[in-house]
Amino acid sequence: GMGACHAGKWPVIKSYWTADELVAAKFPEPRWAVPGLVCEGLTLLAGPPKVGKSWLSLGLGVAVAGGGRALGSIPVDAGDVLYLALEDTGRRLKSRLVKVLHGEPAPSRLAFATYCEALPEGGLDRIDQWLIDHPDARLVMVDVLARVRGRIPANVPAYDVDYQALTGLKSVADQHQVGIIVVHHTRKAQSEDYLDTVSGTQGLAGAADAVMVLRRDRGTADAVLGVTGRDIEELEHALKFEPDLGAWRLLSGPASDYRLGDTRRDVLQYIRRHTDATPSEVARGLDIPEGTAKSTLSRMAKDGQLIVDGRGHYSDPATPHQPSIV
Repeated sequence: GMGACHAGKWPVIKSYWTADELVAAKFPEPRWAVPGLVCEGLTLLAGPPKVGKSWLSLGLGVAVAGGGRALGSIPVDAGDVLYLALEDTGRRLKSRLVKVLHGEPAPSRLAFATYCEALPEGGLDRIDQWLIDHPDARLVMVDVLARVRGRIPANVPAYDVDYQALTGLKSVADQHQVGIIVVHHTRKAQSEDYLDTVSGTQGLAGAADAVMVLRRDRGTADAVLGVTGRDIEELEHALKFEPDLGAWRLLSGPASDYRLGDTRRDVLQYIRRHTDATPSEVARGLDIPEGTAKSTLSRMAKDGQLIVDGRGHYSDPATPHQPSIV
């Protein structure tokens, strides 16, 4: 299979523990290429063609390679970045890059390739080798999946070929502790659950650690970036496109670190200290966007972690509840 050709040169990752060993084990914190948005491992970036996925990935690449701010507001640590722009020519890539840089110097730590073999035919080894040569790499972008998955044999569903391409990339990402973003065009129209918009749906999403779906917004923002993943709290970010800069900008203030555990734990601690709190009180108290407070509270109530009364005041089910005397 896909992993076999690498068995020789890859250290074996520990995958078996007794319960007491597991509890005692020390795991490194996951490395974030873009805090709260792109963690180490494999992220699928999906959306309809022409929605701006390539501008988004190029912007993230420039930010990470220069150690700047992603989406105009999220500070990122600098590291080497590989951008496989497989639908571009050098000329088109240059004009997009010049626009995104708007006068800033071009980061030497961002490398581009407009050609890469299909993953099973040497592409995976090429990416692996690049990561070996760039030990400080933080991000690899593959734009787009269809260009690297390889030929689809007549007797194999396209879905299985995509799935295998993604699991191969995920092994490489995990091995080198980098984030790999794979861009994927969706065919289907808007769907209620944005994971369903990923073509080949649940399975492709299942092979990734996180899925980002970029879709045009019908509201005041230009687009919504839906994010869901194993280490990331499910969130929707409002984005604005600055056409003269070729840049996507986050609208709701910094998305500092929306890992599921952290936000919910902070909310619960706040509610224990201030029972009967409203979403806006929680937002002020924790200094988080009101939308985040609202959606976190309602999800926590749905999951039974909090109780909510008819007036939208939240309390901890474990705290004895004294109704306020009017």
